[in-house]
Amino acid sequence: MKKIILITLVGIFLFSCKKSDTQKIVELKYPITKKVDTVTNYYGTDVKDPYRWLEDDMSEETAAWVGEQNKVTFDYLANIPYREALKNRLETLWNYEKMSAPFKEGDYTYFYKNNGLQNQYVLYRFKGEEEAEVFLDPNTFSKDGTTSLGGMSFSKDGNTVAYAISEGGSDWRKIIIMDAVSKEIKEDTIIDVKFSGMSWKGNEGIFYSSYEKPKGSELSAKTDQHRLFYHKLGTKQADDQIIFGDKDKRRYVGGGVTEDGKYLIISASVSTSGNELYYKDLSDPNSVIKPIILGFDNDTNVLDHQNGYFIMQTNLDAPNKRVVKVAVEKPDANNWEDVIPETENVLNVSTASGYIFALYMVDAVSKVKQYDFSGKLIRDIELPGIGTAGGFGGKVDDETIYYSFTNYINPGSIYSFVPKTGESKLYKKPEIDFNADNFESQQIFYTSKDGTKIPMIISYKKGTELNGKNPTILYAYGGFNISLTPSFSIANAVWMEQGGIYAVPNLRGGGEYGKAWHNAGTKMQKQNVFDDFIAAAEYLIHNKYTSSDYLAIRGGSNGGLLVGATMTQRPELMKVALPAVGVMDMLRYHTFTAGAGWAYDYGTADDSKEMFDYLKGYSPVHNVKEGVSYPATMVTTGDHDDRVVPAHSFKFAAELQAKQEGNNPTLIRIETNAGHGAGTPVSKTIEQYADILGFTFYNMGYKELPSKTKVKG
Repeated sequence: MKKIILITLVGIFLFSCKKSDTQKIVELKYPITKKVDTVTNYYGTDVKDPYRWLEDDMSEETAAWVGEQNKVTFDYLANIPYREALKNRLETLWNYEKMSAPFKEGDYTYFYKNNGLQNQYVLYRFKGEEEAEVFLDPNTFSKDGTTSLGGMSFSKDGNTVAYAISEGGSDWRKIIIMDAVSKEIKEDTIIDVKFSGMSWKGNEGIFYSSYEKPKGSELSAKTDQHRLFYHKLGTKQADDQIIFGDKDKRRYVGGGVTEDGKYLIISASVSTSGNELYYKDLSDPNSVIKPIILGFDNDTNVLDHQNGYFIMQTNLDAPNKRVVKVAVEKPDANNWEDVIPETENVLNVSTASGYIFALYMVDAVSKVKQYDFSGKLIRDIELPGIGTAGGFGGKVDDETIYYSFTNYINPGSIYSFVPKTGESKLYKKPEIDFNADNFESQQIFYTSKDGTKIPMIISYKKGTELNGKNPTILYAYGGFNISLTPSFSIANAVWMEQGGIYAVPNLRGGGEYGKAWHNAGTKMQKQNVFDDFIAAAEYLIHNKYTSSDYLAIRGGSNGGLLVGATMTQRPELMKVALPAVGVMDMLRYHTFTAGAGWAYDYGTADDSKEMFDYLKGYSPVHNVKEGVSYPATMVTTGDHDDRVVPAHSFKFAAELQAKQEGNNPTLIRIETNAGHGAGTPVSKTIEQYADILGFTFYNMGYKELPSKTKVKG
């Protein structure tokens, strides 16, 4: 094989002395990415895959390619004159104390806190009136801050804790069991754990889930059979009992113990939508696992066990979800009784203090109601404003619980709430160098290609003139029943401080309007999602919020696919494209890690010729065409991403670089020792956002930051 040749990067920028002139970009030289003659035949159609070799994340050749691409990218970014100014402003704005709501375990009250720029949140605790002490500091897990806390669970008495760590951003975890009183490690580390919760059987041991370690690369090899294990304290991991998943293949299996400790509830799925539900009586050592509901055409979970009844949330016969109860001994769906019936708004439920808290989503913003377990409405809970409320969870004997509230222009604040009286108080408001009074958010509804009304929240500085020249980021997701609700982002705050507009449409494929809304953006209807996104861009342009010269589109993971598909279908519509950790090869996504579980949303090329043709018709890797001027593009990914493997981004970037017409840059920024995003150190996150915002402003024609100068033209 020929080695990859790095062509020297010369004369990227020529700056004019006159402020009225715009920068001139000399042709950007990329590393030469070799092509191979790999061809796969689908239903009689040969599909070339010239960059298949980039799928091998274990090869030195791929590593060399990553290094060479990063050199070109970071040389380019280093010449953006205000890159450092953006980084400094991000650091300044990021540097405020952030705290979680407190929670009680055993004799201690715990809370997470970040002093400002710490790479990872630190877990503190206190007892009574004592001063808080550090309980667990993930910043000490590794020198570079890339090992993060990936979950935590306390035993029933609070005296023992199991916590998971992620190294380098990987989804693979290690579980460490520690004496919570003395903070001494109790036994050997449990290794090779993935997509797992941790749930205690009293004080005796934990339930956790994992796959067999794959042969070959643990970052890209397929993981297909998930199993639930029980680890008894004081025993070896090799002796852990397989509770579920040894016989029937299930891609996602989880187990949780009811608060009273009596039942183990098992959820099993073959994809990211739909699950079976089982239970096991833990009070009887000889009990067998019994089904609550079989099949995968609904999503159901047990909220609690009360007096011989399971209280459950389900979308069975209720696309917007409802709360039901059923006797444990007769759990068949025919016996389910409504506790909180379905409404026109999507429902999500939590429990605390002997109550049910119903968090409704009304046009993507929160409304909250409190019920007792008989379904009687106790009160409507008045929220601090229009935005997203979260929390309202706790133990049955908690007298005070907590909830958070945020939106696009207000950082998250924490409120205390007393369920018996309904009293709510501000518990913690962040002290941040950002004045929300200077900004506004408005929700509008626009019409997609097929006439469907889509909501979109647009946020910007008050007094912004709608002249078509405002730098705008259009961000969306559109998949997997996930809802984008208003939340504050420091990076977006910096963008808006510079006069930028931030717009978020709630596309089909998400969960904002229930199961029907989700299904309308799946499989053979996936184009609806791209049409909704394109229509959002057209709305912003038509109504003079921005124009194609000042529009950037951005999204991550499934949202990265959204950006890739949109920019290849309508390359003239935007100036900048920012696909992050995207699913870009729709013909092969299901052959990597847990990708086969995404088939509910996407379908696979193996399903049928019709499905193959449909996927190939929008797959970003397969729709980059010769001679097309694509927008300035910076693909971002992590070399340790084992959820959406980086080969997706590698191959897409290689296609763009080979076929791009004109001088718009097509770069890929590959974060090393980083994964899909969770647990990324603050220092790396700030650098990423400085590069993303700098790249975006620069390719919209700004020689200085917008707050200091007028735009071109």
